[in-house]
Amino acid sequence: MTTITRWGRIPNHISTLQDQVNKLLESTFHNQSENPAITTWSPAVDIYETENELVLKADLPGFNEKDIDVRVENNMLTLRGERQFEKQVKQDNYLRVERTYGSFSRSFSLPNTVNTETITAGYENGVLSVQLPKRAESKPKQVKVNVSGAEKN
Repeated sequence: MTTITRWGRIPNHISTLQDQVNKLLESTFHNQSENPAITTWSPAVDIYETENELVLKADLPGFNEKDIDVRVENNMLTLRGERQFEKQVKQDNYLRVERTYGSFSRSFSLPNTVNTETITAGYENGVLSVQLPKRAESKPKQVKVNVSGAEKN
């Protein structure tokens, strides 16, 4: 004869353990810091290539141009900056803080095809654009091939 076991609710001690694990994971991943000013973050970046240059675009809303540092050293492009926590409103008055504050640093290795002497950058509407022109010798060249009549041996 087969015994049928009916499964009901999860016993209380198991659900309590699950709640504790959920709280642990939530506190680890969702609330990395009680003080948002010291939380590290990284801006979203797109990089694409055209025939003449590489272009890097980084989302940096709310920044002033003077707060963004763009440097090239040893074929490494580094973006740095810091988003300050707004001091106009007391921290205790916030009901929710989802935007990340604090400093960031992103570095990108540049290929040898980039002319580091002519790199330019601009900042408009919260987007940093860095133009990385290619060296003249690395740009594609088209060579015309002349074909003469067949040679007789």
